[in-house]
Order: sequence, then structure tokens, then C-alpha cells
Amino acid sequence: MAQTDKPSLSITYCTQCNWLLRSAWMAQEVLSTFSLEMGEVVLRPGTGGIFEIRLDDELVWERKRDGGFPDVKQLKQLVRDRIDPERSLGHIDGHKAVSTPDQ
Repeated sequence: MAQTDKPSLSITYCTQCNWLLRSAWMAQEVLSTFSLEMGEVVLRPGTGGIFEIRLDDELVWERKRDGGFPDVKQLKQLVRDRIDPERSLGHIDGHKAVSTPDQ
């Protein structure tokens, strides 16, 4: 665990399945968006088809349980919803229709 009170994200990936690059890319994406909010992002090698993402030891994504891998949008939303729910992720959150008064 990090030496700070900031959140810790860990990604446990299967080395037999060659998921290191996918895991590193996801870690990079989280750090690029939450660079000041995260205490650490850790990659943990595993085996047997494991792919788990934990935020402060809470399982937020599990490949077998959740049906595959999260896309980056999902991952960033999962992290944001837990560490800063009011934060906007800009285009990742999608565009909301703006209503205009009738003229």
C-alpha cells in the first residue's frame, strides 16, 4: 500500500496469457487522468487467466465475473466514481443534449 492516504490501484494480470502490455496500458491511462489523485498504480503478475483490478483492495473489475476486459472509458469511470464522484471526465462521460427554447 502507498505511504500516503491517496488511493492505490492494482492490476493483477496473467503472464501465461501475455496480458502485461494491456495491463501497462490501462495503468498508464489511469495515471494520465488521475496523476495527482493516485498514490500508486501497481502491476502484479499472476497465472491461470487472472485479470483483476482493485482500488484500495476493493475488487472493481474481474475478467471472469465481468465478462472480459474493461475499456478505458469504463476503467476511468470506475476509478472516478470511487475517488472523486463529482469530477467530470469530459468527452469520456459523453455529451448531453442541450435543450433550447422554442423561437
